Amino acid sequence: MQSVQLGFLDYAILLIYVIFVISIGFVLRRYMKSSSDFLTSGRSIPAWVTGLAFISANLGALELVGMAASGAKYGIATCHFYWVGAIPAMVFLAVFMMPFYYGSKARSVPEYLKMRFNEPVRALNSVAFAVMTVFASGISMNALAKLLNQLLGWNYHVALWICSAVVLVYVLKGGLTSAIYTEVLQFFMIVLGFAPVVYLGLQDVGGWTAMTHALSGVSVDPAALHFKDPGTSYGPDGWTSAWKPLLAGSAHNPMGVDCFAMVFGLGFVLSFGYWCTNFLVVQRAMAARNMGAARRTPLIAAVPKMLFPALVILPGMIAVALTSIPAKGYRIPPPALEQQAIVAAAAAVSQAASSNPQAAIPEIIEKVSGAQKGLDPKTGKPKKLLGFDQARLAEVVKTYAGKPIDQDQTPEQRALRSEFVAAFSNAMTDYDYDGVILSLVKKYCPTGLLGLALTALLASFMSGMAGNVTAFNTVWTYDLYQAYIARNKSDQHYFWMGQAVTVAGILFSIACAYFAKQYNNAMDIIQLVFGFVNAPLFATFLLGMFWARCTGPGAFFGLFGGISASALFHSLTIAAGNSPGVKGGYVSVLQTFPSEMAQNFWLASFAFIVCFTLTLVISLLTRRTKTDEELKGLVYSLTPKLKDEETAWYLRPATLGLVLLACCVVLNLIFR
Repeated sequence: MQSVQLGFLDYAILLIYVIFVISIGFVLRRYMKSSSDFLTSGRSIPAWVTGLAFISANLGALELVGMAASGAKYGIATCHFYWVGAIPAMVFLAVFMMPFYYGSKARSVPEYLKMRFNEPVRALNSVAFAVMTVFASGISMNALAKLLNQLLGWNYHVALWICSAVVLVYVLKGGLTSAIYTEVLQFFMIVLGFAPVVYLGLQDVGGWTAMTHALSGVSVDPAALHFKDPGTSYGPDGWTSAWKPLLAGSAHNPMGVDCFAMVFGLGFVLSFGYWCTNFLVVQRAMAARNMGAARRTPLIAAVPKMLFPALVILPGMIAVALTSIPAKGYRIPPPALEQQAIVAAAAAVSQAASSNPQAAIPEIIEKVSGAQKGLDPKTGKPKKLLGFDQARLAEVVKTYAGKPIDQDQTPEQRALRSEFVAAFSNAMTDYDYDGVILSLVKKYCPTGLLGLALTALLASFMSGMAGNVTAFNTVWTYDLYQAYIARNKSDQHYFWMGQAVTVAGILFSIACAYFAKQYNNAMDIIQLVFGFVNAPLFATFLLGMFWARCTGPGAFFGLFGGISASALFHSLTIAAGNSPGVKGGYVSVLQTFPSEMAQNFWLASFAFIVCFTLTLVISLLTRRTKTDEELKGLVYSLTPKLKDEETAWYLRPATLGLVLLACCVVLNLIFR
């Protein structure tokens, strides 16, 4: 993707935003007098603020880059992450689980587990959650650094470190309160920045009807545009129907999943595991000023969440439709070539014979693939060959063979090399789906609007990183450091530790960003991370909250077994098109799934079942150590039910939840 030049107005918008969010941290610094103020906001924030922060904390790479990528890769079935994989769980959290979290006075999810079970369960969850948060934070920052590199030409490493430093400053000064109030600002920036891009893209493709018509052609023969392997074909509604392709089976939809994997794996295990047990989002509700505000927080967040597919998934579908229309002159961006791959390509093409370009193509592909993907130590061959359109690549070889594209000493040579890299990349048939939203911003945004859209992207990634870092510093300080390393210290000591570990969390996130760089869809990797941690944890919570007989040993070994089962499943399975390694199959390949998303759904289902079964069996074999009185307020059947008489019936959480679920059903029927 060619970089674009920002105008003065674009830089001004970006700079004003950065200064404003940093200022929020400095303004709130005066209120940070204790560890509670810094790490939990002192439970003082109104519901509308925590509600918008609840949804904005989730609006990092997972939403904007990952969902746009999945919209292109899988079509409208990606909406299930909202209408099946979010809203029902958010309603369940508000109606059933927030009374336990908020009423128990726990400062974090792991602390609730300590109250319900014992210290070992708390410690295990704390460590697993800490790892998950730095990975999720790293995914957000990797996506942001890629954006700035591909869209503006900024150095990836410099962009990563500078943006991380901005997040560090405002979180370090204002703590969780600073993160929450900046998340509210970021919510509005994201909507204002991306609504014009979606509108202009839909207009360009000819409207909704023209887009669905174009996607029907793609669905029938996706191999024609290299979206799938040759011979693959779906029904005409493969990209445009949410349920029909799923009902037909995993071979009949781009996501490669069936109804069981979607409903149980995503709709139950991953969804409830994320929204009901992930301290990143639960922390926002726990910062609310009272129980009523805490319960309303996820319900307020559910309203924009339900409508967000139009903002984050539709761009991906528009990108596929535009790619299928040659007259539009657009394609989903190819993967960005590493510097060593560019050098290899320039050298190989420069030395090729222009009179017979076809003869040079196999060697060129092998050399570039080896430089880009690395070599297999056993065979000395590339780990994976890059895909190329043979006719286009032959034309590139014919045009640039014998020219000094392997040199860049003079301005003329650098211009020629840049021109060659663009042509060579355009001959690639692989897609970098994470680049979809960036390419649309570049295509449709003039000066001013470009600055607004870029600021919206910056806001989304920074909110994702800040949300994870604030959750990480709370869990580390209260659930690991205070509980096991430095007990009975002064509050100021824990305040200092919370600030120190904020710096450490940023550094760990940067390290994880380099790992996330290996994936071409942020949504795929983040669902994998959630499958490892949240899926088994939800089984522990489900039994712990609704079954008084569940014991500490059962919960600990069940959770440990579930996380271990995730690792085992991942080591023995792989998605089609991937090589054994960090993406799975590193022990052996016993099962190949049609897509990474299908692999993630089944991994989560497997981990949940293992954890649930182990917890159930071990609990029945071990002695209960807590009485009914000790479990009051922690287990549903032993806790007096909340009365909402002081609230009008139409404002009660149960009523609002039913309305939201009814709206979800309607949306699923409309786009079925």
